[in-house]
Amino acid sequence: MNESSETTAPVCLRLDGSPLTLERLAEVYDKPVRVELADKLWERIDASRAVVERIAGGEAAVYGVNTGFGHLCRKRIQSKDLGTLQHNLVRSHAVGVGDPAPDEIVRWMLLFKIQALSLGYSGVRRETIQILADMLNHDILPVVPKQGSLGASGDLAPLAHLVLPLIGDGWVRYRGRIVRGADAFSEAGLQPLQLGAKEGLALINGTQFMSAYGAAILVRARWASKHADIVASMSLEALRGSAKPFEARLHALRPHPGAIKTAENVRRLLAGSEILASHADCDKVQDPYSLRCVPQVHGATRDAIRHAAEVFECEINSVTDNPVIFENGEAISGGNFHGQPLALTLDYLAIALSELANISERRIYLLLSGHDELPLLLMQNTGLNSGFMLPQYTAAALVSENKILSHPASVDSIPTSLGQEDHVSMGATAATKAWRILTSVETVLAIELMCAAQGMDYRASLRAGVGPQAAHDVVRELIPHVEEDRVFGEDIETARGMIRALGILGRVEDQIGEMS
Repeated sequence: MNESSETTAPVCLRLDGSPLTLERLAEVYDKPVRVELADKLWERIDASRAVVERIAGGEAAVYGVNTGFGHLCRKRIQSKDLGTLQHNLVRSHAVGVGDPAPDEIVRWMLLFKIQALSLGYSGVRRETIQILADMLNHDILPVVPKQGSLGASGDLAPLAHLVLPLIGDGWVRYRGRIVRGADAFSEAGLQPLQLGAKEGLALINGTQFMSAYGAAILVRARWASKHADIVASMSLEALRGSAKPFEARLHALRPHPGAIKTAENVRRLLAGSEILASHADCDKVQDPYSLRCVPQVHGATRDAIRHAAEVFECEINSVTDNPVIFENGEAISGGNFHGQPLALTLDYLAIALSELANISERRIYLLLSGHDELPLLLMQNTGLNSGFMLPQYTAAALVSENKILSHPASVDSIPTSLGQEDHVSMGATAATKAWRILTSVETVLAIELMCAAQGMDYRASLRAGVGPQAAHDVVRELIPHVEEDRVFGEDIETARGMIRALGILGRVEDQIGEMS
């Protein structure tokens, strides 16, 4: 999705101290952002900085202001070296490895760092926050390797890479090119900074890598959850399933919110279906679980997403620095940077998302199995043709990989900093794993989408429900019905693009209203 963002008009966000919400973030997902800060935030920032200046000029030892870091916290640093201390901190901690984080994650890392620092408890100068805002406004996106964070003192390595350009180091993506941060700054008319006391520490302490991943996953997860209901309704039509398991009175007896919302979504999607009505009195007693238990399975994932959203909305509006600077002049060292709340939630979310793919793959299998008089492998002339046999292989492979990736990262901990940081969250690993899982979930749903559309073609003598019919029409605009083998891999990519671009969701919601 990064390719389109380079030509997308930026969206303006005004930070005024009010919370960032996932709804607000969804509006700017994968888009360039321009940010400005309200005057009252600058007042808080200046007041907090004045406290740090007093501490830096005093005799008391305050961690990270006039001491070393981690295991070196007992080492006092002379006043003349406080700026060098902060520059060395950023450079020494930029040890990330692996593939770079996607642009949409880096944008939100910058945004969330600005949001956290603007709350006025970190003691950085206004020009330091302004240069972060300038980077975001010019869409200068640092190259941030995915691996290297333990999620303990926050995301030290990724955040160090994020802020290297501020001091004239590092690499960035700018105007479609990977260039030196200093060169991008020069081209954009910006000047690198000389960091002051505590600023390097404030810049690299925090959970913005985990938070950016988590928030982006949740935005996409909400969309994926809606798509799961849409494709399930299409499969119900193709397989001539029963609508009875979605009745409101049934779910009122076990009132989990997610199940109630899922059942309501499917009822609205299936409204007006002649296909389901045509066999309401047949001798089939009940459907397989992958059809009958959609509210229970999809709904449980929906509830997990809701809980995770509460955690991450709290986090992205929190102070995750150390030490924290209070208005009375105190600097309190604590552990607000520790990623445990995020790590546990991301692991839970990864498991919940995996289940959307698990049950989707089972519906794909049903569609191919000749269930309820559908052609075997969804094609009339099989033998000469393999039909849709192989797309199910891909779905099965992704589901299996998701099971491996769902092993929790948060149960691990490796002591670092010679024992000073003796418990870590591994939240960054949980974040990148969950991102991979979500991408696979979207792909499995895309495979079900194309298979269900093929199945619905064999029921074309009767009208489908308004939602499945709208989704089917979108699919058929780009992917034809087939009776001979073709390069299905290209169709999978097309179907996944439909899901990621929200074209199907938009068309369906035009017909039935906004889904839960």
